[in-house]
Amino acid sequence: MGKTNKVFIATSLDGYIADRNGGIDWLHSIPNPENLDMGYHEFTSQIDALVMGRTTFETVLGFDIEWPYTKRVFVLSNNLTEIPEELKGRVELVKGDLKNVLAEIHKKGFHTLYIDGGKTIQSFLNEDLIDEMTISIIPYLLGGGIQLFGELPKRLEFECVDSKIYLGKIVQNRFVRKR
Repeated sequence: MGKTNKVFIATSLDGYIADRNGGIDWLHSIPNPENLDMGYHEFTSQIDALVMGRTTFETVLGFDIEWPYTKRVFVLSNNLTEIPEELKGRVELVKGDLKNVLAEIHKKGFHTLYIDGGKTIQSFLNEDLIDEMTISIIPYLLGGGIQLFGELPKRLEFECVDSKIYLGKIVQNRFVRKR
């Protein structure tokens, strides 16, 4: 079975995933009266599990909503030692070298993974472990904040295989890694 690591994320026009204060409210500032999910459900139907960083995990916990994921979630953290009791069996902590972490996750039967969180995505890209990225561009210039991309040891080539416009304003591109 093939192993695939996918990203599904939104950025500002200038490439930020959160504003200077770590805020993400601007992501939902474009009116969406029909509550379009912009391909999210279709995307998540194709994955086996999520791998997210601690910051993303803590952000989701802070939303004051029911746990939104039906798939298994692996939280990448060297600092967290436990997860909330109500999430045991649905969320698992993992740490260490990314290739070892992936081998551990694959052994458990999870092969198509949704990689989420800025630092986590950057770490995976740094080791050339991202196969596909769906990036929705929200037409705002934030001028600062948390960037999606960071420095890389080498150039990575992707090919745009699909492009859509949602709500007449949001451009969503799907890129596949050329190997």
